[in-house]
Amino acid sequence: MAGEILSSSGWHQNDLVFWMTEAPFVPRERLFKHQQYFRNVPKQTYMKGRYDVITSVAIPLVLAGTSLFLIGRGIYNMSHGIGKKE
Repeated sequence: MAGEILSSSGWHQNDLVFWMTEAPFVPRERLFKHQQYFRNVPKQTYMKGRYDVITSVAIPLVLAGTSLFLIGRGIYNMSHGIGKKE
């Protein structure tokens, strides 16, 4: 099935060999080092990086706090008649 799709679109299975033989972007030792780090850290997968706490915790908290503040301010303004157009 995959071979038929590749040959019908102009690609041949022999062309895929050239893609697999190009040099890796990261040295193998460095890749193994990162893999070991991410396997052994006793946190959840989404919290393992250095700056993941900022993107996974701080930004959503800031967005939630801002939205609650704006909702509260809107309710206060509506209940006191502030900002009405006449």
